[in-house]
Amino acid sequence: MPAEFEIRGLKKVYRTGEVEVHALRGIDLDLARGELVVLLGPSGSGKSTFLNIVGGLDTASEGTVLFQGQDLTHARERDLTRYRRDNVGFVFQFYNLLPSLTALENVRLVTDIASSPLDPREALKLVRLEDRMHHFPAQLSGGEQQRVAIARAIAKRPKVLLCDEPTGALDSATGSVVLSAIARANAELGATTAVITHNASIAQMGDRVVHFADGAISRIVAVERKVAPEEISW
Repeated sequence: MPAEFEIRGLKKVYRTGEVEVHALRGIDLDLARGELVVLLGPSGSGKSTFLNIVGGLDTASEGTVLFQGQDLTHARERDLTRYRRDNVGFVFQFYNLLPSLTALENVRLVTDIASSPLDPREALKLVRLEDRMHHFPAQLSGGEQQRVAIARAIAKRPKVLLCDEPTGALDSATGSVVLSAIARANAELGATTAVITHNASIAQMGDRVVHFADGAISRIVAVERKVAPEEISW
């Protein structure tokens, strides 16, 4: 498969006065179009910083990130905004739903500004929430709210789906349902998908597992047999 991302020498240094924190220490990684990659490692290992730079939410201190040949590391802010709007769907640990809007209306917020979106109802159907679309967030369980967040992320038909600890606030049974929704979106939309976790069991659902430690990639493992999320032993 062709590379969606080509990442070379990626570094990120945060400075507070005279103190420097090296969040990323020279990351080299290609992400193939349409693959599902699990980013595994403890808190503070650089996973979220890496995802934020790839998603255009943060900028690198050194190195390059190419998306389909486009250099994101030297892009202007308005170009990064366009990149995020047109290409990237984000799913975070906390759902960030508007409480005064129904599930359908929360998803429609994205489709109203996307160039070629899914019908909001189809996005909710993809995550198996077609019977809950007129409910407000307070009427939904945590897992259902997270699935609304996934539906919102995929409703714009993103080329890239970035998920930062999407099951971190959920129990194992609910987490499996949420991971199934992510895997289904990856398979049916073909979005290049990266899932951050510190739970090694989740790694089995990916095509590859990228292990992070101390701001660097310690190893990359190809998964010989992908496991469906409902089969994962948490």
